[in-house]
Amino acid sequence: MTAIAQLEENRTVEGVYAVARKERLRTKGGAPYLALELVDSSGRIQARIWNDVELLDQRFAEGDAVRVLGRVERFRDKLQVDVRTIEPAADVDPASMAPAMRRDGDELEGFLEFLVADINNDALRGLVDRALQNAPLRSYPATPDGHHSYAGGLLEHTVGVATLCRETAQLHPRLRPDLLIAAALVHDIGRTQELGPPPLFSPTEEGKLLGHVHLALRALEALGAPAELLHAVACHHDVRAARTAEAAVLYHANQLDAVAATRPVPA
Repeated sequence: MTAIAQLEENRTVEGVYAVARKERLRTKGGAPYLALELVDSSGRIQARIWNDVELLDQRFAEGDAVRVLGRVERFRDKLQVDVRTIEPAADVDPASMAPAMRRDGDELEGFLEFLVADINNDALRGLVDRALQNAPLRSYPATPDGHHSYAGGLLEHTVGVATLCRETAQLHPRLRPDLLIAAALVHDIGRTQELGPPPLFSPTEEGKLLGHVHLALRALEALGAPAELLHAVACHHDVRAARTAEAAVLYHANQLDAVAATRPVPA
């Protein structure tokens, strides 16, 4: 069985994966085909079914675990699986096939607890603690298909951003460290309401309509978050809207952690 991270161009692939996406489409000539996204604990890859579409389409659904035999090809500079045969893998739990975090989860949760404890303001620390209790970071990705797009990626990204913010506050004493660290720790808690369970992490109805930033703000408002914390969270994707130094720093820390996790590094 071949893990997705081990796939190579022009090689046969045989493995068990979860179907994170399934779409029935047509070629320019009108022929039907299936566009899939396959995932396992090592990553994700696009796949296509060109032949026997009517027959194979009935064998599985989005979210199923499947056994796949095919060949790895390169399309637009990305690897893609040309699926020859596919059948249900009834003995495999699809949730277990979700891409896994890159770092040790227990270690990351220890870092998270340290960062929360580093907030000196009792009210802010209590608010962050309550917010994180309602947000299972270890179970969700930071983004569905961008940076840290695997179960636990949300925990990994949150610790990364909060650590960057903590270090920045030590370098620049003019910043308010409690506010900055608190905002970093809760800036993405809305992802746990925006996305559904693994392995699909499909957007919920609320997620489609409101998005993770709005959902985070709603949850934080319910906990009595101060306006400056809400402002920093609201601006973490839009630095032009930032009206405080802490909001601007959170934006850049968020961008830096995303780039560091995804930008290719030469071998």
